[in-house]
Amino acid sequence: MVTLRLMWGLLVLCVVAASPRRYARQAELDKYDNNNVDLDLNPDGDDSYDYYDGIDEPQIEIGTLSPDEDIDPSHHASLEEEEEEVEHEERRTVEGREDKEIPIKPQLIPSGSGESGTLMGPSAQGGMGTCMLCTCLVGSVYCDDLRLDRVPPLSKETTHFYARYNKIARISKSDFANLNKLKRIDLTSNGISRIDDDAFFGLPALQELILRENSIRQLPALPPFMTLIDASHNQLGSTGIQREAFKDMPGLLYLYLTDNNIDHIPVPLPDSLRSLHLQNNNIQMMHEDTFCNPHDLNYIRNALEDVRLDGNPINLSRTPQAYICLPRIPVGALI
Repeated sequence: MVTLRLMWGLLVLCVVAASPRRYARQAELDKYDNNNVDLDLNPDGDDSYDYYDGIDEPQIEIGTLSPDEDIDPSHHASLEEEEEEVEHEERRTVEGREDKEIPIKPQLIPSGSGESGTLMGPSAQGGMGTCMLCTCLVGSVYCDDLRLDRVPPLSKETTHFYARYNKIARISKSDFANLNKLKRIDLTSNGISRIDDDAFFGLPALQELILRENSIRQLPALPPFMTLIDASHNQLGSTGIQREAFKDMPGLLYLYLTDNNIDHIPVPLPDSLRSLHLQNNNIQMMHEDTFCNPHDLNYIRNALEDVRLDGNPINLSRTPQAYICLPRIPVGALI
C-alpha cells in the first residue's frame, strides 16, 4: 500500500512539472477577470473604438519621452532664455548707437541716387534744413502752410516750388537766383506786397507763375517763355501791369488777372493765348484791335476760346467788331 502511494505521488509531480508556466500578463488578466472588470471599449457592443470618447479631457503624460541621442540638450535654450538674450542684444545695440550719435548735417543729395535731388540744407527757418522743414520729392519742394516769412534756400536742382498759405511779404532777387531749372512757382495766399523787378526775369526755364491772393501792386518783368500767369486777387489797378507786358511771350497759353481793379485789357496779347480771365475788374470798353486786326478782315484768332469779362462795367454788344475774329463770344454783359 505504501509503495502504491509513492508511485502515485511521483506521477502527480511529473504531470505538474510538464504543464506550461503562467506569465505575469496572463495572471493580471485573470485578476481583472476575477474582479469582474469590463474591458469592452464600446458599451454599445460594436467592436470599433469611438475616437471622440473622452477627447475633452485628454490625459497627457509630460516628460516621458527621452531626448534624441544625436542632439545635445545643451543647445536648446528655453523660450525665456532666448527672449532675454534678444533683449540684451537690442539693449547693447541702442547703447552703441547712443555712444556713436552723429549730428545731422545738411547736405545736397546728388540727382540720380534714388533719393531727392533737392536741398537738404543750408539751414532755413530756425536752423532746420529746407527739406527737413518742407517736403522734397525729386525736383519738387513743398512748403505749404508752414508760417514761412521768406522763401527758404533752394537747391539748383529744384524744378517746382510750392509755398502756399504762408506769411511771405516780399520776393527778392536773391530768392530764386541761379535756379536755372525752376519751371513752376506757386506762392498762392501769402502776404506778398513787393516783388523786385528782376526777381523772376533771370529764370530761363520758368513757365508757370502763380501769385494768387496776395497784395501785389506791381507785376514784375517776366521771362519770355511763360505758359501760365495767374495773378488773380491782387491790387494791380490801372498801373500795376507794364505796357506790352505780354507781347513777347509766344508760348503764353493762360493769363488770369481776376479781381484786380484793372480798367483795361492788357494788349497786345500773343496769338498763342487760349484763356484770358479778367472778370470782376473795372474794364469799361474795348477797342477794335483788342483781339482782332482791323486791317486784315480775314484774320481769325483761333486759339483764344475762353475770354471772361463778366463782372465788369462793359457792354459787349456795343463793340462787336472788337471780338468778331474770336471763335467764341466773350463771357460778359450784352445788355
